[in-house]
Amino acid sequence: MTINKQIERAFNKQINSELYSAYLYWSMSAALEAMNLPGFAHWMKVQAQEELSHADKYFHYLVERGGRVLLTAIDGPPTEWKDVEVILKNVLEHEQHVTALINGLMDLAIAENDHPSVMFLQWFVNEQVEEEAAAQNILGKLKIAGTSSPALYMLDKEMAQRVFAPSASE
Repeated sequence: MTINKQIERAFNKQINSELYSAYLYWSMSAALEAMNLPGFAHWMKVQAQEELSHADKYFHYLVERGGRVLLTAIDGPPTEWKDVEVILKNVLEHEQHVTALINGLMDLAIAENDHPSVMFLQWFVNEQVEEEAAAQNILGKLKIAGTSSPALYMLDKEMAQRVFAPSASE
C-alpha cells in the first residue's frame, strides 16, 4: 500500500522538525559547555542523538511505504540562554510543541484511514510522554537545587550518566 501524498508531505515536514530538534539540542549543549556544565551538555548531546534517530525512523517508514523523502533547509536554533534552568524550560516547551506536531500527524492519519501510519505514530505518542516527563523531572530537580552550587554540581554529574539507547524498533 503506497502512502497517501498528504501524509507523505506531513511526514517529510516532521523529518525536518526532528532534525531541527537535534540542531536545537546541539546548540543547547554548546551553551551548557560554555556555562561549565559538561554533564548537562552531555545530556543534550544524547537528546540530539535521539532526535536524529526519530528522523531516521520517519525516513525509513516513508521509504517502506513507497513514499519519497524530501529534505529541506533546517532553521538555525537560538544560541544564547541565561542559565541552565531557562534551557530546560525551553526543552520542555519544545517537547510540548513536538507533541502537538505528532498529535496533528496522528489526527491526519486517522482522518485518512491510514492504519499503518496510526500504528507507526503510536510509538511517537508514547515517546513524547517520556520526553515531557524527563524535562519536567530535571526542571523539578533544578528548582530543588536552587542557587546551591554543590547541588547543581551533583545534578550535573547525574546528567552526565545518560546513555543513548536506541529503541528495539530503531
